[in-house]
Amino acid sequence: MQTYEKERPDLAPYAARSETSRGRRYPENFKDNRTDFQRDRDRIIHCAAFRRLEYKTQVFVNHEGDYYRTRLTHTLEVAQIARGTARAMGLNEELAEAITLAHDLGHTPFGHSGEDLLNELMKDHGGFEHNRQSLRIVEELEERYPNFSGLNLTFETREGIIKHSSFHDQPAISEMKDYLPGVVPTLEAQIINLADEIAYNNHDIDDGLTSGLLDLRELREAAPLVDRTFRQIETLYPKIDETRKKYQAISYLIGHLINDLVQHSTSMLKEHDIRTLNDLREKNIPAVSFSPETRQENSQLKDFLSQNLYKHYRVERMRIKGKM
Repeated sequence: MQTYEKERPDLAPYAARSETSRGRRYPENFKDNRTDFQRDRDRIIHCAAFRRLEYKTQVFVNHEGDYYRTRLTHTLEVAQIARGTARAMGLNEELAEAITLAHDLGHTPFGHSGEDLLNELMKDHGGFEHNRQSLRIVEELEERYPNFSGLNLTFETREGIIKHSSFHDQPAISEMKDYLPGVVPTLEAQIINLADEIAYNNHDIDDGLTSGLLDLRELREAAPLVDRTFRQIETLYPKIDETRKKYQAISYLIGHLINDLVQHSTSMLKEHDIRTLNDLREKNIPAVSFSPETRQENSQLKDFLSQNLYKHYRVERMRIKGKM
């Protein structure tokens, strides 16, 4: 166990700390003085499953062009958003980053269609769920160390992996039996849920517009959040070309969502008098969220992407091919 002095001295009182971690499953003697969560992050980056994310796809498959996102680039984008959010809230960036880098390790190729098919094929053997598979990878399947299987990560990182929940991910309570089922995870883990959403919404806008599957006019009409951001860029840079306008609008939109998330979550912590991690566990409140207004507008954006990108005939065609 490492000492608190090795971590940021300005961590908020409700941040997770290595010195108060519930620890690792197997005792180890370490060769350096990295904090526990830094060590978790580094082990994930160097594991084989992390490298395999390069060939696992999001909405588009690899042969459609090397411009489009893969699970690896998506993971790195989520990590960047999670780190920035954690930093702004005074939380433990290393823990947030470790959970982020591992949150999609168990994903199948071909996006969620691959997971759906594998779940169907394994229905007589407990099914398949990628959060559970991510946990199996870090607990059992990676073989790098002499005295144990897996990566021997801290409890907090493993808890964050199995409790990851988003628009696409809804883990069952039964899968959390060793990780305080029914109790909210650390704030760092809660951040991942929204950082994931911010990342995939915005990179799917980018990929959808670049591929021609999305119509910008229709997107702006259906999603006031997006339209307002584009109007802001048009005011700031009236002569900017369409490509640069798109990139700037997405950048500003990500910044807006992070700021809203930080401000509303900080207010939630004050409102519920959450001062420590123990307070968070005892009060059992999911304290990281968008403001109600932003949550509603973000939902409109997700609905548009669901109907016009994820269900587009070209995406559906590749989804079906991916199952074959």
